[in-house]
Amino acid sequence: MAGRLRARLSRSDTLTDRPDFALVGVLRIPQLQSSPARAISRRVAIALSALALAVLIVYIDRDGYRDTQDNELSLLDCVYYATVSLSTTGYGDIAPFTPSARLINVLLITPLRIFFLIVLVGTTLSALTESSRQAFKIQRWRQHVRNHTVVIGYGTKGRTAIDAMLGDGVTPSDIVVVDTDQVVLESAASKGLVTVHGSATKSDVLRLAGAQNAAAIIVAANRDDTAVLVTLTAREIAPKAKIVAAIRESENTHLLRQSGADSVVVSSETAGRLLGIATTTPSVVEMMEDLLTPEAGFAIAERAVERDEIGGSPRHLADIVLGVVRDGRLVRVGSPEVDSVEENDRLLYIRRVAN
Repeated sequence: MAGRLRARLSRSDTLTDRPDFALVGVLRIPQLQSSPARAISRRVAIALSALALAVLIVYIDRDGYRDTQDNELSLLDCVYYATVSLSTTGYGDIAPFTPSARLINVLLITPLRIFFLIVLVGTTLSALTESSRQAFKIQRWRQHVRNHTVVIGYGTKGRTAIDAMLGDGVTPSDIVVVDTDQVVLESAASKGLVTVHGSATKSDVLRLAGAQNAAAIIVAANRDDTAVLVTLTAREIAPKAKIVAAIRESENTHLLRQSGADSVVVSSETAGRLLGIATTTPSVVEMMEDLLTPEAGFAIAERAVERDEIGGSPRHLADIVLGVVRDGRLVRVGSPEVDSVEENDRLLYIRRVAN
């Protein structure tokens, strides 16, 4: 069994060994979108700046230029010469005649002329270089990505998990979505999330998502067997990451635990309990939904202990404390172990969210 699993895990096309330009379309880094008017205005401003710089250079060295009537250049003449020179019109009525002026023209005016032309055709160049820019962004992202969250699957569970994280203030660029459906990845990318197209059962896909440097990995696969295999793969390449997995059937919980999951959520049973409670005490379900929704009302949160709270009882703090995380283990309020709060504890409490 272990041999077959290992063989399946090893079958990949080694995405991580591909050059960055070959990953365009597989790994997608979000970018800020600007309006056409703003893009055009920016290019016009850059072109005018280049023109002003050319005018300044010509004006400073105006003694080295003469027109067809052998007159010295005025400021207007400098503006005229810079304009026709950068636009490559070149009427020839004004020209540099001293060696220094010609050298400056070669070293400064000519590069400005090339830069000016590049700005004028910026829209075309932008389309032609989109792939190169994306490859550069992929290279930079892979070099610097650390302590992010990888979400496997962008179905209902994956989207809800991401919405909860965004509601808690997590930056979209710190979340990487892995899925085999390109359509749902487009939806994820529209929210500013980094996306990877591929099967998370392959170790190289997870490595491409930076799972080896991730702080947490959320497994929200549609099938329990897929969740087990993904968890096994993720734990192999990310031994220190916190792995949270969702499954449909509770009988598979031990498989997820053995595969390396730190937390397992049984989605079907959780929904079933809420349905049962709703028949007798619907207000309890309403309150549970409120606690699980970070945007408004109340929310369950975790924070560090403040200095003036050390030594006090967690039941007598200003916040409603539900439990204390001590040495990585959750202890519920009321247990003799947490009669007093210690310095390195973290408090699980109910936080009021502004509407």
